[in-house]
Amino acid sequence: MARSKTFACSLLLTVSPLPVLAQGGSVFTLPLLIISATALPTPSEQIGSSVTVITAEEIERLQRRTVSDVLATVPGLYVVQSGSPGAQTSVFIRGLNSNQTKVFIDGIEVSDPASPNRAFDFGALTTADIERIEVLRGPQSGLYGSDAMGGVISVFTKKGSGPAKLATMAEGGSFGTFNKSAHVSGGTQNSHYAFTASNYVAASVPVTPLELLGPGQRRINDYTKNWTYSGKYGVDLSEYFGLNFVGRYTDQQFRFTNSNFNVIPSVPFDDHSNATSRQFSGLADAVFRLFDGRLNSHVGVTHIDIARRSIDPDGTFGIFDGNRTKYYWRSDFQFAKDHKFLAGVERESESAQTSSTFGGINAKNGNTGAYVELQSAFGDRFFVVSNIRHDDNDSFGGHNTWRIAPAFLIRETETRLKASYGTGFHAPTLDQRFNPFIGNPDLLPEESRGFDYGFEQSLWQKRLLFGVTWFRNDVENLIDFDPVTFANLNIQRAKTHGYEAFVAAQITNSLQVRADHTHVGIVSDGPVQVRRRPREKTSVSVVWQPTEKLTLSATALWVSGWIDVPRFGFTTVNAPGYNTVNLAADYRVSPNVTVFGRIDNVLDKHFQSPLGFEHTGIGFFAGIRATN
Repeated sequence: MARSKTFACSLLLTVSPLPVLAQGGSVFTLPLLIISATALPTPSEQIGSSVTVITAEEIERLQRRTVSDVLATVPGLYVVQSGSPGAQTSVFIRGLNSNQTKVFIDGIEVSDPASPNRAFDFGALTTADIERIEVLRGPQSGLYGSDAMGGVISVFTKKGSGPAKLATMAEGGSFGTFNKSAHVSGGTQNSHYAFTASNYVAASVPVTPLELLGPGQRRINDYTKNWTYSGKYGVDLSEYFGLNFVGRYTDQQFRFTNSNFNVIPSVPFDDHSNATSRQFSGLADAVFRLFDGRLNSHVGVTHIDIARRSIDPDGTFGIFDGNRTKYYWRSDFQFAKDHKFLAGVERESESAQTSSTFGGINAKNGNTGAYVELQSAFGDRFFVVSNIRHDDNDSFGGHNTWRIAPAFLIRETETRLKASYGTGFHAPTLDQRFNPFIGNPDLLPEESRGFDYGFEQSLWQKRLLFGVTWFRNDVENLIDFDPVTFANLNIQRAKTHGYEAFVAAQITNSLQVRADHTHVGIVSDGPVQVRRRPREKTSVSVVWQPTEKLTLSATALWVSGWIDVPRFGFTTVNAPGYNTVNLAADYRVSPNVTVFGRIDNVLDKHFQSPLGFEHTGIGFFAGIRATN
């Protein structure tokens, strides 16, 4: 199991958060504008899709250092981390597979072409430079193409403005934790820049359950060191033309206790396995503005290069190199006061070169996609977004997808009604098609149809807000390993359904409470059971600001049981659920200095998720932030 390195570069649109209670914010903040649902900055009340937005302020207040920790309480979403920070980390949206969620960082698709299932590994993604995260649920292939069946997760990094600013942070604590970061940003009337360097270290994390160790065998704790560098620069060369660049690079070292299948019964190795992960991604973007900003055209290129290496104590090794380059053009045109038209064309090529003890592949593929979108507002009550896309894959030909998402406001009662319906697909990966042992070049794309509908209701001048969204997805041609033919085949069908409910309340001017509950039901029609998808998840967050300088936060998470396969087993079992409680405190010593601390897993609960990988017990952490 290998890890990676990342660099990214792209054009960004950033917006300011609006401090109101509403669904969409992880706890209490709803941005004035949302980008991912339409690819254009759109007022949140006009969005018919289900979107959760997490801001930098929330991340800082809760003191989450990895994106996987940030996403843990998002409704409709479940995070599986196979070990310590830095280990393989997958995200499942509304019961669908992890490779059916598309992930962007600053507009760049960052999934790994060399990964067997082309899913994005969240294990190396830290939060030091993140401005906001948008989690868009439901089929989104009508705008984003392949892999967006379950939804889209868009990560936006920080953008500079105004006089030069320097911000630093240092934190230490349990499990050999020592984190630090530095951020420089600023801008002029015609330019902006931001650069961040961060180092995440967890030097001694107990992961292997003691009951899995052999007689006399001792547990070896995992070790993670992550260096991430990111930069963003933009300049307007005239009122009609501008350039934007964003870059991100991650270099991670990971020492972990892998499974030793050379002995029977199998046990963990007596020594560390070693993995490195180097990920580079980048985007360069040119923007042309005409007709007083009513017509905006973007031409650009994105590129990712992911290199992963791993070796076990017995010499078993894996080498994975994946690349993807995408050229694009898109234009948006406001042809009437409340009507916008968006069109775009993309051409991408991806390649994978892998080598391991068990063989490898050297393969590539390409895809051309074109899409159009119409966004309309009819008065100040009815809003609708519709899009359609055609993808022409070099291997399996054309595929059409679409989506429509209306929203209706009843302003007299402060009620918002919303709905969406769309189709999605997931193209077979290079490994699924060309793996020398189980590959099948004749695989068809996975396909889905999905809808959701719901309401949001505010009361008492928005001091209380609640709502429910019901959803369903029907998936066909699911790709899985067939034990009869010993090959990958389109042998599965599945249906997922459920609801996401929330309530948020401003109890007093200094006390806020929010609760979310997700229910997911899965019906699978095929020989393979759907695993690692809990049926129920509930989270409660409380923020209290007793004084102007002190902020206290608490987050509780309950997760029900799920179906899983033991780490050294072959048959499925029912895994038990778990619960955790985290506390955090911030104290502003001066306008430029803040001290903070947190206690994770306050109740010292020990649980395995997934089975065979134990999450840490209680942990204590403290640090300091300073700005100029």
